[in-house]
Amino acid sequence: MSTFIAINSNFTNLMKTPTRRKFLKGSILGAAGASTFCSLPASAKPNGANGDLRIAVIGCGGRGGGHVNACLNQKGVRIAALCDADYKHNEGNSNNVAKKQGSKPKLYEDYRELCADKDIDGVMIATPNHLHSLIAILAAQNGKHVYVEKPVSHNIWEGRKLVETSEKYGKKGVIIQHGMQRRSDAGWREIMEWIKDKPLGEMLVSRGFCYKPRKSIGKVDKPQQPPAEVNYDLWSGPREILPVRRGRFHYDWHWQRAYGNGDIGNQGPHQMDVARWALGQEKCAPNVLSIGGRFGYDDDGDTANTQIAFFDYKPVPLIFEVRGLPEKGLDWGKGMSNYKGARVGNVIEFEGGYVSESKAYDKNGKSMKKFGVTNGRGHLENWLAAIREGIKDGKHQHELTAHTGHISAALGHMANISYYIGTKTTPEDCKAALKGDRMKQEVFDRFAAHLDNNGIDINKAKATTGPLLSFDPDKEQFIGDLADKANKLVKENYRAGFTIPEQV
Repeated sequence: MSTFIAINSNFTNLMKTPTRRKFLKGSILGAAGASTFCSLPASAKPNGANGDLRIAVIGCGGRGGGHVNACLNQKGVRIAALCDADYKHNEGNSNNVAKKQGSKPKLYEDYRELCADKDIDGVMIATPNHLHSLIAILAAQNGKHVYVEKPVSHNIWEGRKLVETSEKYGKKGVIIQHGMQRRSDAGWREIMEWIKDKPLGEMLVSRGFCYKPRKSIGKVDKPQQPPAEVNYDLWSGPREILPVRRGRFHYDWHWQRAYGNGDIGNQGPHQMDVARWALGQEKCAPNVLSIGGRFGYDDDGDTANTQIAFFDYKPVPLIFEVRGLPEKGLDWGKGMSNYKGARVGNVIEFEGGYVSESKAYDKNGKSMKKFGVTNGRGHLENWLAAIREGIKDGKHQHELTAHTGHISAALGHMANISYYIGTKTTPEDCKAALKGDRMKQEVFDRFAAHLDNNGIDINKAKATTGPLLSFDPDKEQFIGDLADKANKLVKENYRAGFTIPEQV
């Protein structure tokens, strides 16, 4: 059995369960201790059987299981290994691979051991958010090509470390790609080229939306035991080992700050990326202000389910909105709201009209042009092609770099930092914080009306108004008033054995 960092005695019995020992017999295990960096050379020409790319999936739950199936449908790709702190996730996917591929993958419980395996060419990471950068950095340092799901980071600092890793190991041929599928979409590329000629006049604002139903995750009356099939030490990774305070162990971590980033950091990076792409902005915004709250229910989540964020890029701003409640009456059967046809998507507004998802409209809302948007088909193929073709002229030819993923994730982190250090305020105080900006006030008015439509009086259930925070996009640090407080959230604490070095 592996030797792990000492943990709270309430959980130590879970490390010794007969079910885990029975399953792991014959699996790849060993003492991991602190992360080790082998600095193996990446290879665009893998050594696997028949020249197949040997891919490992780390984090084999719902999204990771999807990656397994996607790889099984790719010619010249072999699932060589699976890794998950939940042995049931490993077991189910292993059986699937064996059935479809004809050979069983190696099974790992500890991602650090998998990253040291010289028989792996690339890894796909679909763990909880708090492990994304940590694993991606270690994999690249061990010569593995990396596909890491959004958000590529859990905080701004580690996202920058991922970029530095990409720059350093990219010189050795390592490809790091992120889960922003729309960057691979021919239709979205067509849109971005079309708007360059200003067919609708000057751009006014680039908007992103996540109007996605998010019901209550419930409220437990006492800390829960982690599932017996989960190695909770490894699952917690860099975070302090905390009592489990949610009824559903998997997925609902999205709405708890220690592991997830709320929907502005979950779905948000997809649409934040498109919104930023339209603006041609390659750095974080110079400031941010966010307003929000967790409305409509009292549960174990501590991230916002309703949130607005303003990024004052010049000359055109970016605005993002999150709504997790239904259109009205807290009635999920009524469906979700939309803004100019977009629910989970983007609207780019111009003087003479707007683009909403796959269509362009004039200022009267009449459809003008349709684009062939497919929402990211071919994204996996782009990563595999990049591995096979290598890096040319020092650049990843598909432009799906760690930098792109980092900036779009960091915007969500910036918004959450403003929100987390904010205070509960009256609607009048919320509006005052917007300093008379008519576009921002219109967004807030719709925010308030949405809550009212669901029977929520924001005079009583007050929204949290974050401060307007100034940000240095080059140093990626907050500056000015409240900088000290905000910068404490730019980087988190990392537990021994699960650290990211200052110099990658």
